[in-house]
Amino acid sequence: MNKTNRRDFLKATAASAAVLTLGRFADGAPAAPASKRPPNIVLILADDMGPGEPSYAGGLVPTPALDSLVKEGMQFTDAHTTSSVCTPTRYGILTGRYNWRSRLKSSVLFSPTDKALMDPARLNLPNFLQNAGYHTACVGKWHLGADWARLPKNANADKKKRSASWRIDYTKPFKNGPTDVGFDEAFFILSSLDMAPYVYLRNNRAVSIPTVNRGFPHNEYNKFQRIGAAAEDFQASNCLGDWAKESRSYIKRRAKDAPNKPFFLYLPLTSPHTPIAPSKAFKGRYKQYSWYADFMAETDWVVAQVLEQLKESGVENDTLVIFTSDNGFAPYVKIPKMFAAGYKPSGSWRGAKATIYEGGHRVPFIARWPGKIAPSTKSDATVCTTDFFATFAELLGKKNAIPDNAAEDSFSFYPCLQGKKGEIRPFTIHHSISGKFAIRKGDWKLIMTTNAGGGWGLPGRNIKTTAKFVQLYNLKDDPGETKNLEDARPKIVEELVNDLAGALRNGRTTPGKKQTNEGWPYRDAATKKKFPQLKE
Repeated sequence: MNKTNRRDFLKATAASAAVLTLGRFADGAPAAPASKRPPNIVLILADDMGPGEPSYAGGLVPTPALDSLVKEGMQFTDAHTTSSVCTPTRYGILTGRYNWRSRLKSSVLFSPTDKALMDPARLNLPNFLQNAGYHTACVGKWHLGADWARLPKNANADKKKRSASWRIDYTKPFKNGPTDVGFDEAFFILSSLDMAPYVYLRNNRAVSIPTVNRGFPHNEYNKFQRIGAAAEDFQASNCLGDWAKESRSYIKRRAKDAPNKPFFLYLPLTSPHTPIAPSKAFKGRYKQYSWYADFMAETDWVVAQVLEQLKESGVENDTLVIFTSDNGFAPYVKIPKMFAAGYKPSGSWRGAKATIYEGGHRVPFIARWPGKIAPSTKSDATVCTTDFFATFAELLGKKNAIPDNAAEDSFSFYPCLQGKKGEIRPFTIHHSISGKFAIRKGDWKLIMTTNAGGGWGLPGRNIKTTAKFVQLYNLKDDPGETKNLEDARPKIVEELVNDLAGALRNGRTTPGKKQTNEGWPYRDAATKKKFPQLKE
């Protein structure tokens, strides 16, 4: 960890409390890119960061690196994930298809012995980019499973070591992890930082063998205390620094060959997801608020480290950087002082992580590409995290290289990056932790349940509904999703139900041949009775 860089960053955060004023596209096209070669791509994914948390969006904690991306690039003001929780969103990012088309119909992968969710036989984003000549790397949180060799039953006599994480043979390589689905190299943890095993993984092996049982204290910051296998030297507070160090090393190495072989760095961070574990350099920086504020600042610091290395390596102008999050804020993190000071992690939107409301799946989303994307611009087009696949394909001139059985729900937002206006998606489908659906089309959003779809509500945001079967909201007139128009606009309800039914039946929402899902994903008896279109 570079102490000088951290010290300089902390000085910068103290001077960066003001929120940036964002401009619209000036008339005319942006300047020509520095070169015509394919860009390097860096995709940074925060974990549990709501749309109102960065300082450019009104957050309390200065985030100068994110603010600089907004100033130098484009902010998408209507950006969403496919799901309001971790695993399914990550699946959608790397496959370009809705998460509920996989076998995972709700929740996330919890056990380290869960079967890997990614299919090595399927064309996905990293191996598509490999085929296009890219070197690819994954650094950070995977949370898509891996297929480990198992120890014999009762191999461990220690009763304290009987959890699933101790039934894995860490001396052997695993299958169907990042390097089996298109990443040339990977340095990562298997799941969240509060899910065992607590050990770093490199490529297809554990970096060290777990020898101790470890978890995290159950306190106001950490809702879950999941005890399991851990490497003796593993500390959650070191992870952000290690992700930054590994990312800098990768960029530095690959920049030497970038003119001939561009690189793709997928950087899914472990923050600000629980456990709230800022490093010593950041812990206490915002003691008037909480460790969570410190953790937010350190998350932004990692982004700053990546941007700094791109500049130092001379590839800043040849690199498309995208920052977003996997879902909204986790409201089980208790930060009363921040709420009292006006902190609104979901902004003006209802709900938070796990719910089907906007706060569950609406996320920060910024793109910077010097010379290609005009600075200080905004796009109000609706975009989704499944859209990276088609977008990268189009900017590489390989739009027609995507076969029918890949990226079935990916729409290119490349025209938006060029300053063009207009919607790119016919509609967007969202999913809650309990597997409930919502479909958004223009200003209208239909929620296929009478409640939040599972999960946790934010303080003061638990607005009861009067829904009989569904919830219909006009987000333009009612962004807080407070006025259910289910009875008033039956034709809109019917239209959106038909759109959703077609997406389920056809196995895709993009043009192309009909595809199949892994099982039928909709099992809501009440709405199937109301809307026969959704029957199997």
